[in-house]
Amino acid sequence: MTSRSAGLSLGFSYVGHIYSHLLTLLFPTLVLAIGPEWNMGYEQLLPLALAASILFGAAALPAGWLGDRWSASGMMVIFFLGTGASTIATGFARTPFELALGMAATGLFASIYHPVGIAWLVRNATNRGRALGINGVYGSIGVAAGPLVAGVLADLISWRAAFILPGIACLVTGIAMAFLVRGGSMMETKVDARVEAPATRDDMVRAFIVLSLTMVFSGLIYQCLSLAMPKLFSERASDVLGTGSTGVGAAVAAIYLGAGFCQYFGGYLADRYPNKMVYLLTFLFQVPICLLVASATNVPAIVLVATLAIMQTLNGPSESILLARYTPAKWRATAFGAKFVLSIGVSAAGVPLIAWIYGATGGFEWLFFAMGAMAAIAALSCVSLPGGRDDVPAPVAGKAVAAAD
Repeated sequence: MTSRSAGLSLGFSYVGHIYSHLLTLLFPTLVLAIGPEWNMGYEQLLPLALAASILFGAAALPAGWLGDRWSASGMMVIFFLGTGASTIATGFARTPFELALGMAATGLFASIYHPVGIAWLVRNATNRGRALGINGVYGSIGVAAGPLVAGVLADLISWRAAFILPGIACLVTGIAMAFLVRGGSMMETKVDARVEAPATRDDMVRAFIVLSLTMVFSGLIYQCLSLAMPKLFSERASDVLGTGSTGVGAAVAAIYLGAGFCQYFGGYLADRYPNKMVYLLTFLFQVPICLLVASATNVPAIVLVATLAIMQTLNGPSESILLARYTPAKWRATAFGAKFVLSIGVSAAGVPLIAWIYGATGGFEWLFFAMGAMAAIAALSCVSLPGGRDDVPAPVAGKAVAAAD
């Protein structure tokens, strides 16, 4: 594998992370423009995205399996072409059914990215933490750009253009990648750029059990915070953010965009310190923060919530590296697919959990106590992960690929 091939692979993985979030987050904003044109209410249009949301999560596992059994680069080409074409087709929808069908196809093809694209990145990166951190930043850009692109294009041209133009950009990216793969500039490889001693079977089993538990709690904490944050700010930080939705929305967007960029620092830590330690500490620090948020108001509440969001994103690179380290390379995309299904599926429990606690107590205190308990259990579980003081990332292997990331 050449440094050019590895570098191109990383570049397309980064760009793919933008598209995977941007194209799946156009509709929630475009509902505002589609409704008046089709004479449909918000409550009628929003459920049209249900199939897309389900497929985006559920199809990750079979997509990862295909990436392992067939071709990672081939699946990535299909991701770009399929997601782009589906988004374009959605822009030509004439009925609610066609709109739902187009978005469902977009969700299906977009599901390829997380299991295949991240496993592909790990395989081609020598400094894995840095590459994963950068990739997380690109994903955050996609999350932030989705509503912005949708709103600007809908206002300047039409809601149809807001689907079609980003879809064309994704499709063109896929065509470019297909030519590079066909021309040999991007080579398929089943060998990691970074050479490590294989993990023992016992370590793999132990890591699988622990990571399954920690990924469930991580997804649940993230979902609870995401859903509760706007209401929490509207109740406790109105003196700072005002009584309307603008200040609350801006604060939530700024926190998640800033936390997303902090993933780069998480990658820096993952490359320089034992991943087990980094992963454990990011959970451990969440425990007192959750307990403090339970009663905080105004500026302290905003600062503490932002810190909690940062802790959650800092552990992303170390979690992915641990999953890759203790998964056989030939099953890595399947493992990332399982991770995505697990975290997305279980995190849905955050909706009834918040509703039940808020309905029973009239506030969020006990929700954050529960989140602190989840973080504590996850931190204690991390102690059982393989590795320790000597589990420091190995130096990069080989000069041929060292410049790739």
